[in-house]
Amino acid sequence: MKIAIINGPNLNLVGTREPEVYGNRGIGEYLDGLAAELASQGVELTCFQSNHEGAIIDELQRVGRGPQAVDGIVLNAGAYTHTSLAIADAIRAISSPVIEVHISNIHAREAVRHTSLIAGACCGTIAGFGLDSYRLAVSAIMNIARIID
Repeated sequence: MKIAIINGPNLNLVGTREPEVYGNRGIGEYLDGLAAELASQGVELTCFQSNHEGAIIDELQRVGRGPQAVDGIVLNAGAYTHTSLAIADAIRAISSPVIEVHISNIHAREAVRHTSLIAGACCGTIAGFGLDSYRLAVSAIMNIARIID
């Protein structure tokens, strides 16, 4: 099974950026540990991060379409969650299921963060569980893949 994690703007700074919101643990360290854990279960986890909207769209299209498509995508689009119809359109144009993820509870933050433009294009949303939001999303994708098979 292949699962791609795609992270948007500023997520490379998790661990140092706003630790009261995102915690002190680096996202790279967390995802490396998750990938190692999943490898023992036969799951190949790849990670991608960009601060650029077009690069995120390119990656969604690269991993989510055609014969090489991954079994699922975990997407934390960061602030693009609330602004990007282009990312929502890209999600709708691919075949791999996408789970929207947020480290913080976006509904407990500023009002502008309460609306997700990508949620309607995704299979589901997981938010507010810190970095474990990624683990929960991967688990959801693994369950979806089992149902489809």
